[in-house]
Amino acid sequence: MEVKKKDIRALTKEQLREFFVKQGDKAFRGNQVYEWLWKKSAYSFEDMTNVSLETRKALEDNFVINHIKVDQMQRSSDGTIKNAVRLHDDLIVESVLIPTGTRTTACVSSQVGCSLDCKFCATSRLKRMRNLNPDEIYDQVVAIDNESRLYHNRPLSNIVFMGMGEPLMNYNNVLKAIDKITSPEGLGMSPKRIVVSTSGVPKMIKKMADDEVKFKLAVSLHSAIDDIRTSIMPFNATFPLNDLREALQYWYAKTKNRITYEYVVWDGINDTRKDVDALVEFCKFAPSKVNIIEYNPIDDGEFQQANSSAIDMYVNVLEANGITVTVRRSRGKDIDAACGQLANKS
Repeated sequence: MEVKKKDIRALTKEQLREFFVKQGDKAFRGNQVYEWLWKKSAYSFEDMTNVSLETRKALEDNFVINHIKVDQMQRSSDGTIKNAVRLHDDLIVESVLIPTGTRTTACVSSQVGCSLDCKFCATSRLKRMRNLNPDEIYDQVVAIDNESRLYHNRPLSNIVFMGMGEPLMNYNNVLKAIDKITSPEGLGMSPKRIVVSTSGVPKMIKKMADDEVKFKLAVSLHSAIDDIRTSIMPFNATFPLNDLREALQYWYAKTKNRITYEYVVWDGINDTRKDVDALVEFCKFAPSKVNIIEYNPIDDGEFQQANSSAIDMYVNVLEANGITVTVRRSRGKDIDAACGQLANKS
């Protein structure tokens, strides 16, 4: 009977050192292998050229590296790249490279499908099949960093957890991945260049504050009126705005970090002065920034981008109340890589 090999990247450095000691080898071999796995992103044990053949065979006999494979890469006319990423069990997720004049940003997925039920998002139509492991999240970042260097002549500068899935529903693995991404033994990126975007899970926002995370927080809000938010994001009935606001107040009190709200304005849904006033009121408890995001249709016609006068009204009222606001134009729409469009159609 064939013994199932362990995923080597599920082991800590200490566990790798212990493995080698048990094999009658020196503990520092674990350090070498750990560096190959994380800092050098080795795809196979054969890549580990400063490790003896005998050691590589021992690794091959006991472990696997469940590396992702970019199954398909699509390039948009605006330079955006979308990867269809095949996991070791043949499930697919998508991740996106978004270039601008000064930076390149990786938009990465945290779940296969999604745990939540936002009606305007294509990913929510896929049932959640499983959480991604830390190494699968990490590998998406490595792949996009390589593409950034190849196609845009610069290393990856920023990461947003705004791909498929709700990051806070895969909290432990997301934090482990970020730890590897920011560690000097991994990619060495600054946590200040990482944004975790949540639809709003109050208990987990408080946990992030208690865990003293160093990355930034964004909240996919879209309405500050409970019944409207519930109509477009049904889970809001379980996590209502009062609970979300209380959790964000707790976050700000602990971290003193400004909160970013992601906000789409739709025709006939949240495009009135009453909607803007509710948003202003919701933002008052802490320094905040609102990103108004262009809507990207997902084919059914129920949600339509509001007209420019509604967007202008939001901008004017928010600015008049001292709230920073940015209108974000979508990138990668021609390859279904824009916000809310990731649904494994590639």
